[in-house]
Amino acid sequence: MSGSLRYGINKPISVAEPTEADFQRNIELEKFLIDSSLDASEEEDAKRKEVIGQLDQIVKAWVKQLTCQRGYTDQMVEDANAIIFTFGSYRLGAHGPGADIDALCVGPSYVSREEDFFIILHDLLAEKEEVSELQPIPDAHVPVMKFKFQGISIDLLYASISLLVVPEDIDLSQMSVLNNVDEQTVRSLNGCRVADQILKHVPNVEHFRMTLRCLKFWAKRRGVYSNVTGFLGGVNWAILVARVCQLYPNAIPSMLVSRFFRVYTQWRWPNPVMLCPIEEDELGFSVWDPRKNPRDRSHHMPIITPAYPCMNSSYNVSLSTLRVMTEQFQWGNRICEEIELNKAQWSALFEPYLFFEAYKNYLQVDIVAADADDLLTWKGWVESRFRQLTLKIERDTDGLLQCHPYPNEYIDPSKPCPNSAFFMGLRRKEGVTGKECQQFDIRGTVDNFREEIGMYMFWKPGMDIYVSHVRRRQLPSFVFPDGYKRPRPSRHFNEQAGKPCEDVKMCQSGSSGRHLKREKEHEMEEVRPDKSVKRASISSEVPQPVSPGKTTGDSTNNSEVMSSGGHLVSEKDTMAAHMQLDGIANHESVALNEQKCTLVDDLSVINNESESSELAEPSKPRLLGRCEIHSVDTVSSGSLLNVKGVAIKVDQELVKPCNQMTVVEVAGREYESKSCTQNLSCEADDCVASLDTLSENGCLNSCEVFHNSLTEELEPSSTLGATV
Repeated sequence: MSGSLRYGINKPISVAEPTEADFQRNIELEKFLIDSSLDASEEEDAKRKEVIGQLDQIVKAWVKQLTCQRGYTDQMVEDANAIIFTFGSYRLGAHGPGADIDALCVGPSYVSREEDFFIILHDLLAEKEEVSELQPIPDAHVPVMKFKFQGISIDLLYASISLLVVPEDIDLSQMSVLNNVDEQTVRSLNGCRVADQILKHVPNVEHFRMTLRCLKFWAKRRGVYSNVTGFLGGVNWAILVARVCQLYPNAIPSMLVSRFFRVYTQWRWPNPVMLCPIEEDELGFSVWDPRKNPRDRSHHMPIITPAYPCMNSSYNVSLSTLRVMTEQFQWGNRICEEIELNKAQWSALFEPYLFFEAYKNYLQVDIVAADADDLLTWKGWVESRFRQLTLKIERDTDGLLQCHPYPNEYIDPSKPCPNSAFFMGLRRKEGVTGKECQQFDIRGTVDNFREEIGMYMFWKPGMDIYVSHVRRRQLPSFVFPDGYKRPRPSRHFNEQAGKPCEDVKMCQSGSSGRHLKREKEHEMEEVRPDKSVKRASISSEVPQPVSPGKTTGDSTNNSEVMSSGGHLVSEKDTMAAHMQLDGIANHESVALNEQKCTLVDDLSVINNESESSELAEPSKPRLLGRCEIHSVDTVSSGSLLNVKGVAIKVDQELVKPCNQMTVVEVAGREYESKSCTQNLSCEADDCVASLDTLSENGCLNSCEVFHNSLTEELEPSSTLGATV
């Protein structure tokens, strides 16, 4: 690294050169990546370039056609142009085999997104034999058209800039392209602008690319790669990796992977990760600034894009998903420490996360539709709102009930209709005293989520969603790779907590005798004074599902949630219903005053403890024994779900805002750290930074936003002054 050249907002933590041991570990890491086939083949890359070229020709012809139809001169028709740019992992050079292509179409000012892109270009693409699975999503935060072109997945955005003719050599990094455009266009352009800026802000592009490929592979194996479910997507991981490259400019990938976990294990969220100072401009677009924007104060894991207007690319992260990622960072850090001590191989770092052995209780979300095309659009809508279920549960339980949404999608082969299933792990927040036997009522939360899903404007008969609670022993076989649960040892090391796991004693309701009987029979019952309680017999008949887009006779909120045994749980009136998540079995319906309910109780992470009785137990009947496809004439009204008086806007944020003063005080305390006198001691070959250097680690830029949050040890002998 040149002595005068510096990357990032502060001086690096270490400029140490790699040792012989580091080079050897790097060779081993490269071999592991090759064996794992993480690099796309030359043939696949050539096909991608060919597809991009063909798509570029299609959009050029599309713009010329529109220009001619609208009566422009022959010269204008000849000069009319549109250009395809790429961004994301493909532009960064960190894509793998089978990866999709993020693409942006830049067109002239007279070609609109709403009509010309999503209707006319959509119809042109639909006629192409090479195009399949065409899915327009015009109401997304960044409007996108998804499709496959010759089998390669493409996410295509559109930006109409304020030029009548788009020059072939246009530079999207110039601020002028943002003149007189709307915020959706800015967000669309930002993908390319951010990718270019990331590559400009790293010391060694090749080291960055290899490290990013490693960390993306790790994130997918550990179940934390998914922006839509509240984890991190490609641009988020790229910025995190780029920041580590700035802090260790001379490190090679094997060192950068290890330092990545060391840094982010100690990062004090919600202090932001930034590659450069936040830039203000006279164009007036809103930039991320928690001092000015109350909404920004609620962000839990800010990862700020390096191109104007600087935004938080990880606004989807919730408290629950941040907890999961923090645990995974800690786990990765422990493995890397073992690798550096020659106690483990690189393959240990990339072991898949055993999600279906980590929790005792799960929510299962089943999505069904009449045909594959309907399922594609319906599933896309549900996925885009899926993180809201996590946020709502956090909100309604005051954060005591923690959720772990799992990004992987599953298909139930036993269902005759197209379907998709997603799962969410549930557990009680650890370390909260006096709440061990608290029960959580989340029926209303699930109702609210389903009502919001039911507002889908393109709903069709057959589109349906079911949410049910399943215990680990009752997980369907299709979630396991071999179709069955693998046996677990009697005591398994808890990879998250670092200690042996023990089954937590579930709280009991009613007398102990009744509890033992229920546990044996696997049933559920809620006891209330002065109310007669009737147990419902288990019926083999699957009830008729009520689609979220339909109403039956009564127009009140009467949507229903399926229990996992196939029985409906009524959501009407004020009957308190819970889901029983304790030792009492929970998959049978109980009729209570002619209404059905479920009970949600103790939530604990079990982490693979022995349950010998579970191993031989066959899987319980799952959510839908069969799929009922309803036509409009089967109900009294084919209209969308009517949510009277309590409709929630689809784009409404359902996150409790953080206390304003608290956030402001945090920023103030961090700023005061500049006056601290503790110094950073570095390794023998490292650059030595005094606290004048470290003050930049806690400095404010022109917008007075705190830059860094590193504390404790980042190198074996390096400490950072704690910022309080």
